[in-house]
Amino acid sequence: MVITFLQRMLWMVALVAAQMMVFNYMHLFGYATPLPFIYFLLLFPRGTQRWSILLWGFICGLLCDVVSLTPGIGAASMTLIAFVQPLFLEHMVPKDAVDDLQPGIDTMGFWSYVRYAGLLTFLFSLCYFLVLSFNFFHIVDLGLSFVSSWLLTLLLCLSFEGVRSKRNG
Repeated sequence: MVITFLQRMLWMVALVAAQMMVFNYMHLFGYATPLPFIYFLLLFPRGTQRWSILLWGFICGLLCDVVSLTPGIGAASMTLIAFVQPLFLEHMVPKDAVDDLQPGIDTMGFWSYVRYAGLLTFLFSLCYFLVLSFNFFHIVDLGLSFVSSWLLTLLLCLSFEGVRSKRNG
């Protein structure tokens, strides 16, 4: 229990620090901004209490808001993802899978994990950029920022997962 708490804390701090020091300054082609701190929520195993995921997601989003100076955007988006993550995970894994299945390429298979991570990062990026823009006056810029950031974030999350699965396996 304590080790799990410390591992989650380490992941959260590492991803928020990476977001603060590296990814906040990346704006590829003026549109794509990676937001890989969502990877933190992709790691929660099946069967984790919903209140726990919601609390961790809110705190991670709030930390990113504090260091990025985005008023509540990260907290709102991460809380939404924390709310739907158990539902998505439940529908992505086989019914006979273990109750504490750790989502990953090793346990879910590559394409199943890509679908799981892709849907969650899609919803996260959509929520993040809709709340960030808060209007539809520049719909083309909003769409370009959303799609390019979603793809870049998904690519980073898959890279993190590839490194994590190679290290564990």
